[in-house]
Amino acid sequence: MFLNKGEILFRQGDSGEFLYHIKSGLFKVTRLHKNGNSVLFNVLYPGETVPHHSLITPKDTHGTATALMRSEVEKIPAEEWYRELREHPEKALEIALLLQEKVRFMQQRIDHLTVGTPAERLALLTDWLDSYAHGIHFTELLTQEEIGQLIGVRRETINRLLRGH
Repeated sequence: MFLNKGEILFRQGDSGEFLYHIKSGLFKVTRLHKNGNSVLFNVLYPGETVPHHSLITPKDTHGTATALMRSEVEKIPAEEWYRELREHPEKALEIALLLQEKVRFMQQRIDHLTVGTPAERLALLTDWLDSYAHGIHFTELLTQEEIGQLIGVRRETINRLLRGH
């Protein structure tokens, strides 16, 4: 299936009837908290199968995944995924490798958050996003607020950095 920018792949609280293999594109994953705050907590990229927390057993989705650009996704019925896992235990290694890749990605993101200055963090995020964005500027993919959430600074700091001050 194809999704255009702004279309929802799954919503926070969905029952998890499907898993999704991202073939191309990018998705932001946001979580709406009880106090009304929406927080961007993940970026999904090609090669991932999601939701990560449902690769072995089902669980309601933790956030809402929204396409940042035209994206292609394979929709996998969860029952079929779990049946294959039971019938082919070697598939567990495939899942472990998917999770390992995501852990490594998260380690890289943590490293990026601990770099000295906000400008350095923004440069690292920009470089990473550019590797998947196919020429689309990162400010067309994410709001200043979302960029700030990803690098641990306020929106005003992102605004200042983008203006070059």
